[in-house]
Amino acid sequence: MIEATLRLPRAGFTLDVALALPPRGVSALFGPSGCGKTTVLRAFAGLERAAGRIALGDEVWQDDATRVFVPTHRRALGYVIQESALFPHLDVRRNLDYGRRRIAPEARRIALDQVVELLGIGALMARRPETLSGGERQRVAIARALATSPRLLLLDEPLAALDAARKAEVLPYLDRLHAELAIPILYVSHAIEEVARLAHHLVLMEAGRVVAAGPVADVMSRLDVPTARGEGAGVVLEAVVAERDAPWQLARLAVGGAAGAADFSVWARDQGLPVGRAVRVRLLARDVSLTRAPQTGTSIGNQLRGTVEQIADDEHPALALVRVRVGASPVVARLTRRSAHALELQPGMPVWAQVKTVALME
Repeated sequence: MIEATLRLPRAGFTLDVALALPPRGVSALFGPSGCGKTTVLRAFAGLERAAGRIALGDEVWQDDATRVFVPTHRRALGYVIQESALFPHLDVRRNLDYGRRRIAPEARRIALDQVVELLGIGALMARRPETLSGGERQRVAIARALATSPRLLLLDEPLAALDAARKAEVLPYLDRLHAELAIPILYVSHAIEEVARLAHHLVLMEAGRVVAAGPVADVMSRLDVPTARGEGAGVVLEAVVAERDAPWQLARLAVGGAAGAADFSVWARDQGLPVGRAVRVRLLARDVSLTRAPQTGTSIGNQLRGTVEQIADDEHPALALVRVRVGASPVVARLTRRSAHALELQPGMPVWAQVKTVALME
């Protein structure tokens, strides 16, 4: 377990957080700009001297009660920021070597060849940073951080400076990091799309405090947190490719378990993934409607029988958010209050959720 209690006065608010993060996977700190996310990362790195305690399992980096404070250069961490910060006078190979030389040979737990292959930068090794695209530079920056064999990887909005095409280039590599390396990642972002794609554990922050924390599926399905409102409102669920319909270029995704024991199935565009592949799906609230009975003569092919769990306000007074439980999985719908009134929606009522669009994230 990664644990931290941090308190630090800042302009406009006081950072005051207590974190308990899993020792593997991606833990995302999400919230608006200026809420304290980067300050938390800098405290983990020892660059900000917040009051409190930081520990990775049995390894303590800070404990004010016992006067322990490990300086930054002795903390086994990698840190990547928005700008790649590569040395312009060194080619890619020598940038990686610079990071690797920071640690003793006996402490090198990650092979440099593995890092190069993992981030797909083998063809870039002889090039200088100014000849690389933004996405390539960020991949090299992450590789340099990993070359130090860190116990914790800190990523501070590493995609914020990239356009949509470059983000799409880098995201699959970030997916591979947690899948193939047993290194926990603390990821800062204010882009909900990145969090939905990458995070396993989600920490929502506002004005220096934690407003919600837990598995990403649980936090994003709550209706009382900031992610429940706005165009990004929806749920993120684990699924398995259960079937491929080649003539229509569609794939059936079994959500919530193996194909034979899933909570429900939805159809999405076939992306060529093999049957049995574990995937993540995102159902946006704006793409979900509710009915009292199954519909015929409709273009919406995903109709799910469920039970209303909760009804809450959306950001506009004309709108409402409704959470529906389908098996053990949550689905959130956005509809007008007039529609909710006309349907006489109440917690415990059976309904059918119609899902227009399913976003498949590998």
